[in-house]
Amino acid sequence: MTLTPLTRPTRLRPGAKVAVVAPSGPLPEDRLQAGLDILRGWDLDPVVMPHVLDRHPQFPYLAGSDEVRARDLQEAWCDPSVDAVFCARGGYGVQRMVDLLDWTAMRAAGPKVFLGYSDITALHEAFAVRAGLATLHGPMIAAVSFLKDAHTQESLRATLFEPESVRSLGLGTARPLVPGQARGITLGGCVSLLAADLGTPHARPSARGGLLLIEDIGEEPYRLDRILTQLLRSGWLDGVAGIALGSWEECGPYDEVRALLLDRLGPLGVPVVEALGFGHCTTSETMPLGVPALLDADAGTLTLDVPALN
Repeated sequence: MTLTPLTRPTRLRPGAKVAVVAPSGPLPEDRLQAGLDILRGWDLDPVVMPHVLDRHPQFPYLAGSDEVRARDLQEAWCDPSVDAVFCARGGYGVQRMVDLLDWTAMRAAGPKVFLGYSDITALHEAFAVRAGLATLHGPMIAAVSFLKDAHTQESLRATLFEPESVRSLGLGTARPLVPGQARGITLGGCVSLLAADLGTPHARPSARGGLLLIEDIGEEPYRLDRILTQLLRSGWLDGVAGIALGSWEECGPYDEVRALLLDRLGPLGVPVVEALGFGHCTTSETMPLGVPALLDADAGTLTLDVPALN
């Protein structure tokens, strides 16, 4: 089965209500408040769900129990007054709560803007597979990069309010790892989460026909080797149209990471661009998932056929 475009939500307008959820790890309240201030400065109306600042009593890496994290997300999504749901941070925990969501009810609630990255990759995949919905791989509102970096903020703001103005994506750092051009449907996120998703109810059978956007943090080269090799051996990368690489923070010397990426992905025979500028990096662009696009590895750009949002 080849990937097809997903349903794009409606762009946000001044005064739109945005629900903030924490489906993964706990977060500092001061960073949450700083992120909310930025959203209010954009004339959005952010509403913090009840358990965003919870901490799991036994596992300190989780923001509250699986049940309350799932409930916050589902209640936010099913609230007809909410126009978008933004994740406060990543970390770990989505895979523990994603199966607790009522996807029938969430589909019935209709398309909305959904934003996050890192561990949120598992929710991007679930929204794609279970709801047929395009989502935004972009900064969490309590992330340091969002709070401190003007370009990261502007990329998200423009995507939310003026999506036709950000049809060409990619920072000046981008360069070809494998030259060429390819068309396909964008998908992806944190590559370790994509591998961890294999065999679950939310996993696509393959990335066939897709432009795969991948990045990660804190995975040493041998672990990235294992992750990529698993995706290759499973057949999940069969038929992928092209690959865009983001940041590889704390993954070891980049020369080693680059050699590994070329070794594992080069034999696929598709265009691969590196350092496109998304993921766990100081300056990160918002990348729509589920939309048709052209990847030009030689030019270092990803050009959307349509705006990220309607």
